[in-house]
Parts: sequence; C-alpha cells; structure tokens
Amino acid sequence: MKALHIITGLGVGGAEQQLRLLLQHLTVECEVVALTNPGAVADGLVADGVRVHHLGMGANNDLPALPRLTRLIRTGGYDLVHTHLYRACVYGRLAARLAGVRAVVATEHSLGDSQMEGRDLTAGVRALYLASERLGSATVAVSPAVADRLRRWGVPSPRIEVVPNGIDLARFHFDASLRHHTRRRLGLPEDAYVVGGIGRLTASKRFDVLIRAMARLPGDHWLLLVGGGPEESVLRRTAHEAGVADRVLFTGERPNVPDASPCTDVPSLTFAMDLLASPSPEESFGLAVVEALASGLPVLYTSCPAIEDLPPQAAADALHVRGGPEAYARAVVAVRAAGPRPRTPADAAQRYSISHSAARLMDVYTAAMSNSLPLSLQGASS
Repeated sequence: MKALHIITGLGVGGAEQQLRLLLQHLTVECEVVALTNPGAVADGLVADGVRVHHLGMGANNDLPALPRLTRLIRTGGYDLVHTHLYRACVYGRLAARLAGVRAVVATEHSLGDSQMEGRDLTAGVRALYLASERLGSATVAVSPAVADRLRRWGVPSPRIEVVPNGIDLARFHFDASLRHHTRRRLGLPEDAYVVGGIGRLTASKRFDVLIRAMARLPGDHWLLLVGGGPEESVLRRTAHEAGVADRVLFTGERPNVPDASPCTDVPSLTFAMDLLASPSPEESFGLAVVEALASGLPVLYTSCPAIEDLPPQAAADALHVRGGPEAYARAVVAVRAAGPRPRTPADAAQRYSISHSAARLMDVYTAAMSNSLPLSLQGASS
C-alpha cells in the first residue's frame, strides 16, 4: 500500500509532530505534501527518509492549488490519501476523489466545542467541513470526545473511527541527569519549584491564567512556558503587569523529536518541571498532559479528554481544576505541600503508546481499502 498524507503545513505543532512520529511506526510506504510552508517538521521527515512535497498554496481561497494537488495525487499512484487539519481536509479530500483514489481517510486533530484550530466554528466553517467530509471513506477522531462532537455535527457514526494520539513512551522516561542539566541551562535556581505549560501560545490555551497564578505564589515558584505562537508578546506583557516577568521563562518553539538537541527538546524541558498545568478549557485530546504523566509529573488540567475517558485510578496524579488564577494557585500549593513523588509513568500514559495508535490506524486503512471503490467504479455501480 502506498499512502499520501496531506497536511496544511509542517511547522512545529502538535498535529505536525504527531504525523512525523506516526510515520515512523506505520507499515506502509508514505509520502507527505504540505499545502503551505513546510517548516521544521518537513526537515525531520526528510531525515527519516520520507519524501515531502510542497504545494506552495498561498491562502485558504487559493483555488488553483486544487488542480495542482489533484495532478500530484494522480501521478503519484497512491492507494490511499490521509488528510490532516482543516484546510488540508477540505482541499485534500476533494482532490483525492477527483484523482480517483480508492480510499480517503482524514484525522480530526483539533475539534473543540466552539473552535477548530483556533478558528471560530461558524455556520460556514461547519458547512464546508461537512460537505468535504462526505467525500472521505472514514474520519478519525483522536478521542471519544471528538467523536461525540463529530456526531453532533451530523457525521454518521459508522464513518467515525477513534484512534488516539500516541507518544514515544521511552523518550519521556524520566532522566534525573537531563533534569539537572536542563534546569542549569535555563538558569533556574536550585530551589525553584517549576510549574510548566506546554503548547502553542494562543488565546485559547489560556496560559495567562498561569501567569496570573504566579503572582499569587511565593517567589520561589517559576513558570516555564514551552511553545511559540501569536500570543507570546501579550503573555510577556501580562507577566510584566503582574510583576512576575523575572519568574516566567519562554522557551519558544521546541521540537518533540529524537533528533533534537538534549536539554532543548520537549522531554528534557518536561523533566525540568515539578508540575504541569494545562488551563485550556477546550482540548481535543490533551497530548501535553499525557506526556507529562509519562514522565511522572503531577498534572493540573481544565480539559483533557485523554484522561477524562479513563478510570480515575489511571491518572491518580492528575487533578481537574475549575476556575481561574486563584484556583490554579491553590492547586499548585496543595500539590507542592503533598511532597515530591517518584517520577514513574502513570498508567494513563501507558495506554497511549504510539505503536498501539499506529496499529489501530492500520486497521482503519485496511477497512477503508476493503470498503471503498475508485471514483470511476463508484459511478458505474450507482
């Protein structure tokens, strides 16, 4: 089987890095096309031996990109097309059908109750999504919560498959030496109690809650924000206004891949933390929370379908926090007062191995190939 993965871009983002990790474990020949600027993850894919195409799409309404994408798919001889992220799903599913591809699968990475990938879920966004969804063979939801949202939108249940995001458990196994070196590299005081936040710096992630919580905590509490994004300048200003700018560290975008430099990648930065906090009220999975649990960190969260779908004992060190800065500050104090814990992986993290996710996706591919016909045959049989 030969598969083409179509994704909007290949910058350092959760869906993009998940795609690279997934391709390292799929047992089919895969190529990738980025509609827009390939970015850093494209370099990693090439290093892995994956062929990456750049479509050069200029904007959401760049309609001439559709025939270019259709030609690329037709000449590539792909058996299956797998799309990721909103723009790629809209253009990719249509192009795949025009090219006569036998099976078309899409993964819904970022569908919330009110937003998708940071865009408001207007009637137009929803209508276009549903129209393109009907061109696919199956839609993959990264959690049961996303599957429920898709059903409420009107996607038929038989077309929805749940394949959770996966993590490389070995890379998040706690390393005390890396913790020491990473904290020293960051310039953290030896006695600092480090609260971490990991994710794209957008308004929807609500990292401002953590900054304001710092103002309610003693001076030996630090905040480590791992990620880049459009809200960084706003968050820096918030830290200055709250009087905690000297205790908030911004790392910028950081890769979550094995070829990244030690002490600068996401696992190493996670090791440097004493607690991870995720104040986002709307998540489709909660990958940062799962990775933190894999490194043995206690976690505070507002929304995390990945663990909300599991029995409570699977993530005993994860505490659901309701409220804003005051609530998070109280929760941080309570976790610290409970004392240090062994940095052993939580059972919840063990359930999300990337090898299990890849095997489940292969089942989806097999079913899609078995149940689908080329577009020309579909027309002949109807």
